[in-house]
Amino acid sequence: MKIRSLLPGLARAEQRVAKVVLENPGTVARRSITEVAEAAGTSETTVTRFCKAIGVGGYPELRIALAADTARTAARADHDLGGDIGPADDLAQVVGKVAFADARAVEETAEQLDVATLQAVVDAVAGARRVDVYGFGASAFVAFDLQQKLHRIGRTCFAWNDTHIALTSAAVLGGDDVAVGISHTGSTVETVEALRVAREHGATTAALTNFPRSPISEVSDHVLTTAARETTFRSGAMASRIAQLTVVDCLFIGVAQRHVESAKSALEATYEAVSGHRLGARPDGRRRPRENGR
Repeated sequence: MKIRSLLPGLARAEQRVAKVVLENPGTVARRSITEVAEAAGTSETTVTRFCKAIGVGGYPELRIALAADTARTAARADHDLGGDIGPADDLAQVVGKVAFADARAVEETAEQLDVATLQAVVDAVAGARRVDVYGFGASAFVAFDLQQKLHRIGRTCFAWNDTHIALTSAAVLGGDDVAVGISHTGSTVETVEALRVAREHGATTAALTNFPRSPISEVSDHVLTTAARETTFRSGAMASRIAQLTVVDCLFIGVAQRHVESAKSALEATYEAVSGHRLGARPDGRRRPRENGR
């Protein structure tokens, strides 16, 4: 999971080592460093550099980590439906594979999420005068979800998915503000540019991405990461969105906890405000009691 997220930022020779590892981690865990170097068409020194680049001390530590990860994967093997959806799969198989991939994206995102970084973003958002959120394409839906959640607890938040409006908004932020950029790849030009402008004007910046060494990290004070695997028919906009929403929910709850009384009051007020627009609501906006009296 970590290797996949760091893959785009590795040197070309190190990427070849990464691909050998990702193709069969269990086999690599049993191979010597010389065998892995030969399989990747590179040197033992490059394999060692690869180990350091992904945060392990050396090849022996990599083998131990891969062996442990392989064991965990084997323990889940009976439930692993595989994430690659083929054109010949029937609809029942599609449902199973989509559900499995989405559940795995949530689970793996939670496992690797840096709680200290999340806490720093929670602190910044909870104390901000205003929060701007930038997201384009599929990430725009996640940006608007964060805006809606924060608005419901009385926090001033705006989500932008238009380049010009995002840049002009970023330009008027200041030291009491927070800017959040959401991009699965971390290389969406519009999102990176908006965060850069916000940072230049003194705002605290945070990124939500699947790739921590992508360009968006260079303009972010804090980087929150997801762990979504995209496969056939799932390029960038499906499991990634589920993983992003998981982090957004964690961020929202963390902020709500910091303002628990006002958040509760705001949630109740917003619920009452729209309750009259739900079928089954009474004219005064209150819910009709159910037959069991609740």
